[in-house]
Amino acid sequence: MLDDGFDAAKDYVRVGVKSGGCSGLSYDLTFDNKQEEKDKVFEENGIKIIVDKKSFLYLVGTVLEYSGGLNGKGFVFNNPNANRTCGCGESFSL
Repeated sequence: MLDDGFDAAKDYVRVGVKSGGCSGLSYDLTFDNKQEEKDKVFEENGIKIIVDKKSFLYLVGTVLEYSGGLNGKGFVFNNPNANRTCGCGESFSL
């Protein structure tokens, strides 16, 4: 976050869903410094995560984990609502 000019103590990680990807929908992970009225807010380990209302419907029950192992580094979405996911794990369908 610091590299992109954001402060983890007051800014947010925005998690969302957008059209695209090989399975139809893809995950979107960005930083944001403002919370919208209908955003859902979660906090874990001092990091505030916000999700817009529309994306929240697709992400209910999803666990966002960080993988730093031998298979590569990055965030992994474990979405129980997904009927199908692509091989890279960045897109899904319901």
